[in-house]
Amino acid sequence: MTNEATNAVQNLYQQFLNAWNERNARGMADYFTEDGEMIGYDGSQAFGPEEIYSHLEPIFSSFPTPPYYAKVKNVSFLSEDAVILRAIAGMIPVGKTELSPELNTHHTVVAVKKETDWFIKLFQNTPAQFHGRPELVEKFTAELKELL
Repeated sequence: MTNEATNAVQNLYQQFLNAWNERNARGMADYFTEDGEMIGYDGSQAFGPEEIYSHLEPIFSSFPTPPYYAKVKNVSFLSEDAVILRAIAGMIPVGKTELSPELNTHHTVVAVKKETDWFIKLFQNTPAQFHGRPELVEKFTAELKELL
């Protein structure tokens, strides 16, 4: 597909993360399609913008959520109007200065184009713990440190 479309999808993902980093539940929810789905780091699921908002708002209100630092690894078009974006992400907890490897995650975004704009159909946040393989945790974290 075109660089313009790839850039638009990457921009959607970055804006979505910016909303998280700003602790803006409404902003995050509004990036989803009406039938969009979010699968959180803990496996929780929320469907549609209103349920996603209702899921995120108490998190932002109750916890000092750390910001994401992310790197897009791949953008694969399924059609002109559907794409899968894969990224890796990490977090620096509030009050800390280093990435916390236990918070490393894989992000998978399925995005669809509605008229001229892109929206998230699915966002999945999968922990990247690599149980029993500390060298993979170190490699993952080192790749993210390059962003800082």
